[in-house]
Amino acid sequence: MSLTRATKIVATLGPATSKPEVLKQILLAGVDVVRLNFSHGVAQDHRDKALLVRQISAQIGKEVAIMADLQGPKIRVGKFENGKIQLATGAKFLLDAQCALGNETQVGLDYKDLPKDVLAGDQLLLNDGLIILRVEKVVGQCIHTLVEMGGELSNNKGINRAGGGLTAPALTEKDIEDLATAIDMGVDYIAISFPKNAKDMELARSLAKKHVLKKNQEIRLIAKIERAEAIEPGVLEGIIAASDGIMVARGDLAVEVGNAAVPALQKRMIRLATNADKFVITATQMMESMISSPIPTRAEVSDVANAVLDGTDAVMLSAETATGQFPVKVVEQMSAICIEAEKSETVTLDDDFLNQTFTRIDQSIALGALFTAFHLKVKVIAALTESGSTALWMSRHKIHTPIFALTQKIETQRALAMYRNVIPLRIDVSNDRDIALSQVENLLKNKGVVQSGDMVALTVGEPMGEAGGTNTLKIIKVK
Repeated sequence: MSLTRATKIVATLGPATSKPEVLKQILLAGVDVVRLNFSHGVAQDHRDKALLVRQISAQIGKEVAIMADLQGPKIRVGKFENGKIQLATGAKFLLDAQCALGNETQVGLDYKDLPKDVLAGDQLLLNDGLIILRVEKVVGQCIHTLVEMGGELSNNKGINRAGGGLTAPALTEKDIEDLATAIDMGVDYIAISFPKNAKDMELARSLAKKHVLKKNQEIRLIAKIERAEAIEPGVLEGIIAASDGIMVARGDLAVEVGNAAVPALQKRMIRLATNADKFVITATQMMESMISSPIPTRAEVSDVANAVLDGTDAVMLSAETATGQFPVKVVEQMSAICIEAEKSETVTLDDDFLNQTFTRIDQSIALGALFTAFHLKVKVIAALTESGSTALWMSRHKIHTPIFALTQKIETQRALAMYRNVIPLRIDVSNDRDIALSQVENLLKNKGVVQSGDMVALTVGEPMGEAGGTNTLKIIKVK
């Protein structure tokens, strides 16, 4: 069993990865989490993909997490008579909420309240910032603009306002329907697009709870940080607290705050989330050139490596695996970059624990296992866990000792595939602690993880099988 890569890989499914054989190859190449993009396709498409993922996972003996990524209030222009136009710099252009089909002088809006959200002097960025319009005046349902930077504009391209401030709600009617569909499908994570504050995430959680299929079904929500409002001091911390993890969604965020601001924001978000015991996905254009090229650019290699060194839990592929020509190669390349970057990480475990106080027994045991494992140079850490919290706490600190999360619940096993440096395994253990410890030792030996003479740091709870009950740290020498 490979123990070489701590950083996890998220891959978006699409036409390029829809065939069972290709899906199997990308999972074997290193994908830990698959993303279903609800911006495209219908509910049945996503159900079919999720079912195929579960079938292939079972076939190859590798459980992966499934993330449903909701579309959110993507604010777009409408459609054009001929599908696209060429906007000339210096030209006048009208955004008309009532326009049915656009042309060279005007286009409609799918977000009808946009005229209420903008003022004269505002800068509107279209098609990921490739086209820039300056608002001259707003009259009724019409926004009169001057083209500051022209280019080709086609159907349904996105609109952002520089600096943010658009009032569209984070959850549209479509998102609420898709949320219910995702829960019914049994996905492991649901990503909420464009949350402005903690209240958006709290609303999503309250809506999600209405659709749970069984009493103990976990709803794990990811906040995609892509609005300027979301990165304000205090606001970002609130969003992190209301979420299970966050995504550094660099595309729309860069359009709103400017490209130059994003690298520092990425580091800040990863640091804040990690300190709050939440996980982080770094996303957008990580290996963009590999949509059509078999090798990445040097800049892309550095980008992925820097995200790893920042401490991200996962790096994400979007179009690279959804529609790209080399979906398997891009996963292999990304995995290789992560492995090399991790070799140069500095472990500062002792410093991490200075001036920290722990009030929970289970958290204290988890961090005690890390400290002991680091100084005793044990081969692996094994955490018997019901909810996965013990493994999550351990994974917040950089340590080059693999963390095996051993759980009886397949849902927990799948969800743990997201966490940095955590290898989740399912095990049916006895309620007798001594028998359970023997079962753990045998499982790790059978997997080729440890051999006779190796030391294992094991955390377990008594009585067995209760979430939040981890209260024992045991150092085992493998027989």
